[in-house]
Amino acid sequence: MEQISWSDFEKVGIYSGTIIDVIDFPEARKPAFIIHVDFGSEIGIKKTSAQVTKLYKKSDLVGKQILGVINFPVKQIGPVRSEFLLTGCQDEDGSIVVATLERQVPNGRKLH
Repeated sequence: MEQISWSDFEKVGIYSGTIIDVIDFPEARKPAFIIHVDFGSEIGIKKTSAQVTKLYKKSDLVGKQILGVINFPVKQIGPVRSEFLLTGCQDEDGSIVVATLERQVPNGRKLH
């Protein structure tokens, strides 16, 4: 794996946010949800499409505090404009486990 500098890492905008709404995304090619996250007053509410339906129900996700990359360009996914990247890791079956915070922090805090 290529090493990066600290200044490279500082360019990635990974911020805390709380999932406030999750809706079905029936138009998606693979099962997915549309997830709305509150990233605090400076960043605001952003939405994304996420293929996390294997491990999570909508009710499991609402209220979770997550980490999202907010400084990627907007990506059009069917009819949805994905405004951030929800972070997570694949489990042994290839399903995405959403990256959550171990303790609550204010929304909009940058990962250091």
